[in-house]
Amino acid sequence: MSIHISQDLSDHILTITLSRLDKMNSIDNAMYRAMAEALEQAESNPAVRVVLFQSDGDNYTAGNDIADFAAVANGSFVGEWQVTRFLKALAAATLPIMAAVQGHAVGIGTTMLFHCDLVVVADNALLVAPFVNLALVQEAASSILVPERIGHARAYAMFALGQPVDGAAALTLGIANQLVPPAELRATARAMALKLAQRPPGALAAVKRLMRDPAPLLAKIDEESAIFLARLNSPEAREARAAFAEHRPPDFTHPAP
Repeated sequence: MSIHISQDLSDHILTITLSRLDKMNSIDNAMYRAMAEALEQAESNPAVRVVLFQSDGDNYTAGNDIADFAAVANGSFVGEWQVTRFLKALAAATLPIMAAVQGHAVGIGTTMLFHCDLVVVADNALLVAPFVNLALVQEAASSILVPERIGHARAYAMFALGQPVDGAAALTLGIANQLVPPAELRATARAMALKLAQRPPGALAAVKRLMRDPAPLLAKIDEESAIFLARLNSPEAREARAAFAEHRPPDFTHPAP
């Protein structure tokens, strides 16, 4: 278990909390492993009827830990890449998945919301998917889920331009179910989770199964992951990481694959 991930099971609600405040809750490999294991174990635990993701501090998550990207690209990464495992656990989940989102939700902090059945956002939420800014591509089967939810034009702007979506727009676009002040976020999400937990679990599982076929999502996750990992070591991605580290604009003027 990562020290930056905590779990609490009460009232049939498994609450998974990200807490890495010095890094704006950016997610490293150990955190992905912990979240994947939590989801996998929840699926076989009859005491769990709802899974709720939340974060400590002012932000939901700054997305992937850039240091892990660099380690994978330069060959120094040790262990098994856990992001895909977590994403597949999300895509294959039969339990209701919820999220309570405040502040910045960057990269996977945004794309994972499209796997959630209910989402509550604070009115200071800002959803950003800046994959192309890092010379990468979208993940989490968001190539399917985001255009399906908000339309191709808006999805393309989110991915290609890194165009943010604020909390109010997330509600209007159907990404979120409810918009609340930050001080009311957790209580609102908890109340919604309690309502779900009181519903018949078999019926809830059947509803989700009828609404969502995981097979194409799992296939798309594999496709996206292969391209994502290949692009991590591309000249464009190396320039993007260097520019980030050096606090300068990247230079993409030279053609690159």
